[in-house]
Amino acid sequence: MADRIEVFDRQLLRQRRERAAATLPDYDFLFDEVADRLVDRLADIRRDFTSALDLGCHTGFVAKAAARLPAGKIGSLVQTDLSPRMAAVALADTGIAALAADEEALPFRDGSFDLILSCASLHHVNDLPGTLVQIQRALKPDGVFLAALFGGATLTELRQSWLAAESAIEGGAGPRVAPFADLRDAAGLLQRAGFALPVADTDTITVTYDNPLKLMADLRGMGETNMLLERRRTPTRRATLMAVAEQYMRQFAGADGRAPATFQILYLTGWAPADNQPQALRPGSATARLAEALDAPEHSAGEKSGPH
Repeated sequence: MADRIEVFDRQLLRQRRERAAATLPDYDFLFDEVADRLVDRLADIRRDFTSALDLGCHTGFVAKAAARLPAGKIGSLVQTDLSPRMAAVALADTGIAALAADEEALPFRDGSFDLILSCASLHHVNDLPGTLVQIQRALKPDGVFLAALFGGATLTELRQSWLAAESAIEGGAGPRVAPFADLRDAAGLLQRAGFALPVADTDTITVTYDNPLKLMADLRGMGETNMLLERRRTPTRRATLMAVAEQYMRQFAGADGRAPATFQILYLTGWAPADNQPQALRPGSATARLAEALDAPEHSAGEKSGPH
């Protein structure tokens, strides 16, 4: 078996979430917005859920957004976070059960939930395919998985600015922004994990700042700074930091003089397999013609050409 690839420093992630837990309300605008959009998608699913899990809950964004859903939409909800302190804040803020748990090693039996939600947490998982397999197994048959995570275009401005500035000032660039998932691969990952009816789509949120240093301060307050194992371990030089800000403004500032920051959000939806789910028809098994259904004339495409 191939060795597992470690990209993120999960111990550092836990430490930074522990540190961010107390002050996260000062920096939670993005998490709040993504949670609202995720819950809007849940509201569109026409069924109720008796048992649900919020995986990577931070301080309870999904639980707070879900409070506006009709009574009975979600029966019991359990919240988990990698950080024990985050979980404690989520419990205190929402009054809903919360515990510390690692997304990479779920502590739940197979078939425990009929709904699993995750908001802005799975982008720091080292083995996303393996985590998706665990999530699928933790669902009851026909259970629903609905997640939002940062996609590949997230912080593209910051990534490019660090690359240019560090190369110019220090003669080389280290990894600074995480390699996020790509939309093209997301639905395939769901299918590989055993989900039925997998769907992946994307949305973009653009936040503007007076200057890029404020963006970096927000990322620190959110607990979303560099988690890469291969990150540079030496302190950033002030000259490099100022060069990043200058490069950012020169290349990306809008007409209003503000610095835009792109956050691409990938939404993943999948269903645990069940016998009662719709199945795709076998090719050639249709009993009616499309032209008849549309009340339109049918035109032959002619014979298929053979190889030349």
